[in-house]
Amino acid sequence: MNRRNFLNWVGVGTIASSLPLAIAACSSKETTQNTPKSQEWQNIGTSNELNTNGKLLAKNTPIGEVLVVKTSLANNLVAVNPSCTHAGCTVEWKNDTNKFVCPCHGSEFGVDGKVIAAPATTPLKTYAVKIDGDTILVQ
Repeated sequence: MNRRNFLNWVGVGTIASSLPLAIAACSSKETTQNTPKSQEWQNIGTSNELNTNGKLLAKNTPIGEVLVVKTSLANNLVAVNPSCTHAGCTVEWKNDTNKFVCPCHGSEFGVDGKVIAAPATTPLKTYAVKIDGDTILVQ
């Protein structure tokens, strides 16, 4: 065996022996440490803030901008991304009509984020929301 063939075999052997380590390092394990921030519960504010202001608006969260409101329908909490899907303006919650309204072009969205009135055609992104003690959490 000449020198070139020997070095080729050594190179192939090195790559082949390190392959299981590379595969093991790249495999995903379901742990809470590996859960992306966008899938964890995010602290948006407190119940007192929500009751005082009627809404909670968090702009810099790992999941993006979030608006939490308490609807008059059985005091349910609703969390949406408040950027209008038409032109990006921040929607406002109208408690008397239980809908989100865009102040720029008049788009209207239901409690579930679905479009009620154009010009928007895409619903608002919604999030799961819960109260833990006095803390409002969104996922």
